[in-house]
Amino acid sequence: MNKEKVAKAELAAHISEQTDLSRKQAGDVVSVAVSLMVDALKQGRTVGLPGLGTFSISHTAQRQGVRPGTTERITIPAGKKVRFKISTGLKERL
Repeated sequence: MNKEKVAKAELAAHISEQTDLSRKQAGDVVSVAVSLMVDALKQGRTVGLPGLGTFSISHTAQRQGVRPGTTERITIPAGKKVRFKISTGLKERL
């Protein structure tokens, strides 16, 4: 299984090849799309990408943990994390 990451430059190159946009314009589109998604998540909204899945914010509760390398008990504060739920169509294709 190939674990290589698809970087922004590669996304921009593919978008450029499949549209009339230059690589720079395609890179700008990727940047704006990511920025819009981050802003929506910051506002507590979900972001759905048809055929891919849905991003959302999940709140985590305060919990107890152990400091790595020691046996010291620590309190991990409540926080937020980004969740991703894969679309059924993509799940079936993988």
